[in-house]
Amino acid sequence: METRRDVFQAIADPTRRAIIMLLAVSAMTPNALAEHFNSSRQAVSKHLQVLTECEVLTQEQKGREIHYHLNSTKMKEIEKWLEQFKQLLSKRFDQLDDVLTKLKTNKK
Repeated sequence: METRRDVFQAIADPTRRAIIMLLAVSAMTPNALAEHFNSSRQAVSKHLQVLTECEVLTQEQKGREIHYHLNSTKMKEIEKWLEQFKQLLSKRFDQLDDVLTKLKTNKK
């Protein structure tokens, strides 16, 4: 059985979030990505591996080079989950507002 990394753990890392932002603009090779960071090419490759394992990125072989692409389907799944969470929080804040309003009204 293959175990996948947790996507939220993967995107919790600031370097991986920066890689995602760069790849949102266009596909890039590991060398091109590494130029944007003060870390080794190997460190960037490790981040790419983590993001690929949780399907945030896809790889495309072009000749001798690998180009990384943002997987928009996976990003939409993440967005959908976040939207559900946002709606839940919004509902709770609305309920809290109602309670606070009632408390203020009862004090008068």
